[in-house]
Amino acid sequence: MSRQRKDRVFIIDDHPVVRQGLAQLIHNEPDLCVCGEAGNAEAAIKALKVDEPDIVIADISLPGQSGIDFIRDIKKMNIRVPVLVLSIYDESVYAERALDAGARGYIMKQEAADVIIQAIRQIIGGDVYLSPSMTQQLLNKIVSNEGVKESVPVPAVCLTDRELEVFQLIGKGYTSKEIALRLNLSIKTIETYREHIKRKLHLKNYAELIKSAAQWVLTETSNDNMT
Repeated sequence: MSRQRKDRVFIIDDHPVVRQGLAQLIHNEPDLCVCGEAGNAEAAIKALKVDEPDIVIADISLPGQSGIDFIRDIKKMNIRVPVLVLSIYDESVYAERALDAGARGYIMKQEAADVIIQAIRQIIGGDVYLSPSMTQQLLNKIVSNEGVKESVPVPAVCLTDRELEVFQLIGKGYTSKEIALRLNLSIKTIETYREHIKRKLHLKNYAELIKSAAQWVLTETSNDNMT
């Protein structure tokens, strides 16, 4: 009697403990297995040119290249594998960006284990996965015919994915050095992102940048608490 083929999952996250936890969760399922892991986008792309997983689980915040840029790149390279984004970042800001880049789903890391497994199976089955609240938000936008630029905060519209990530971290009180360490980038690169953000948001100096970022993070947190 032949064994049932298990669906193959590839994990991309720069934290070994997170990869280990996900791998253990997946290996506990009778129909799933982990076929590979990577700590950054570059290593993942090399592996995906050899491996043929049924799904990739990727974090947004990766050292060097962001998870969303990774999704865009594999799409350009014609690597046909669905991607589920698993992130600590608020889905109300990043889920649409991930879907626009080509992801098939977005889920928060704090979700229960059974919900993560459900998302994996749903995407392998050919569907898109979003949380009920995020699905409702997108449906409301379609019904009310509101464009993206009218329904999300200005920073989420005019900043690139990495700039928005840096902007959020500034608003949470991280220094340039701490952000550089967190994203595995040089301090000079973070300072360049900082200048781009100031220019795009029409901010005069770093003090205004900190104030704007902090206000935006507080607003987003307040909105989350109201939903």
